Amino acid sequence: MAGIDRARVMIVVPAFNEREAVGAVVAEINEVMPEATVVVVDDASHDDTAAVASAAGATVLRLPVNLGVGGAMRAGFRLARERGFDVVVQVDGDGQHPARAIPELIGGLDEADVVIGARFAGGAEYEARGPRRWAMWLLAHAVSAVARTRLTDATSGFKAAGPRAVRLFAHTYPAEYLGDTVEALVIAARSGLVIRQLPVSMRPRQGGVPSQGVLSATRHLVRASLAFCLALFRPAVPLEEVS
Repeated sequence: MAGIDRARVMIVVPAFNEREAVGAVVAEINEVMPEATVVVVDDASHDDTAAVASAAGATVLRLPVNLGVGGAMRAGFRLARERGFDVVVQVDGDGQHPARAIPELIGGLDEADVVIGARFAGGAEYEARGPRRWAMWLLAHAVSAVARTRLTDATSGFKAAGPRAVRLFAHTYPAEYLGDTVEALVIAARSGLVIRQLPVSMRPRQGGVPSQGVLSATRHLVRASLAFCLALFRPAVPLEEVS
């Protein structure tokens, strides 16, 4: 992580009803990245996610209404920008993203603005089948064409954003449903940011109930494809216009 001060890294954990896993997630991040600041964005949870995260040592930002992952991450990017952080790393609150991979993602920012922890890159163990896998494959190829680099996992929520990306996303991160994955990558690519990926072996959910079954996950990816198409019609945001 040459040139990156760990004390200027913010780990943002969007969480909705993740009381069973979020405490362990925060503890693991603090063990791997003790100098970084961990912020759990409680997306109007109905349980005590906020209290568990705070007890584990995280700074907690509570949203009054549920905005989804995109809205939670936009709040996180704005907080990072306001407080002068150079790097933001997104980590899910369900324990699927291994904290040990965070330093490697940040290290990738030496050559990129956004680094994706990819489930479908060499060495990463993850399986998806049927229509869901096909949709993910198509999305990856579509985003690869826009980003002008080969990406295998455009829907991963495990990402590191460098200084230019933090500046851009604090103003433009899509808060709409499904905007937090492919649309955010399209925005970054069309603004001239460099996107890369690294293989990461994800874990099963460590607690709680998945928000999507197989059928709903497939619908999610189909809608993400539509979100990608709509993103192409939105005007690109020149980085120099973002303060």
